[in-house]
Amino acid sequence: MSLFKKRQTLVPEEYLPQNVGIIMDGNGRWAKKRGLPRTAGHVTGAKVFRKIAKYCDRRGIKVLTVYAFSTENWKRPQAEIDSIMNLLRDYLKESLSDFKHENICTRFIGDRTQLAEDIQALMAEAEESTAEKTGMILNIAINYGGRAEIVNAVRSMMSEGISPEDVTEQTLEQHLYTAGQPEVDLILRPSGEYRLSNYLIWQCAYAEYVFMDVLWPDFTEKDLEKAFTEYARRNRRFGGV
Repeated sequence: MSLFKKRQTLVPEEYLPQNVGIIMDGNGRWAKKRGLPRTAGHVTGAKVFRKIAKYCDRRGIKVLTVYAFSTENWKRPQAEIDSIMNLLRDYLKESLSDFKHENICTRFIGDRTQLAEDIQALMAEAEESTAEKTGMILNIAINYGGRAEIVNAVRSMMSEGISPEDVTEQTLEQHLYTAGQPEVDLILRPSGEYRLSNYLIWQCAYAEYVFMDVLWPDFTEKDLEKAFTEYARRNRRFGGV
């Protein structure tokens, strides 16, 4: 099963995180180091994403959420935004066939109303075509922000007429994009940055964080296993002694 040298020992499945969030960071810097346009980094990063997603499924991860485009990313140069959106189109078209034989259920979290209509249609088709899959849930965060998600949840509760005294943590969780999914166990951020960047701020209240000094386009299954090994070493007390 391993893609690595036979002598490498993988973390046993029972010690793996069930729910993993990855901030796919460093595409632009990877391209700049090579004298390439930033778009080249996004192209390579998209290929890495597909490889890592399939590997997580094979390793038995239950939920994988990847940060593809944040609500703040609209501030980037328009040419870069257009390139990312075209990559998203290509990914959605490819995924309908590329993931066809994978037991992966694809979902999209975030405010999709600001996206082009053809992208929204492709997202809906990808979700519908994988809805009956029973393997890993793959959440792709597009136009996503943790604060915006909580605001959206509050608005949903208000529109449903839920009274303040009936609002609980469980009620709010039921109105998040990730409703029905377990809390995040591990947040992984490559690229050498040490911040959460408004990502899954409700869901990862007790998540373990692993930061790695490797740019996303260079990220490999071996790097992922290193993160799993670090996670397995942690003593998770969830606020207890």
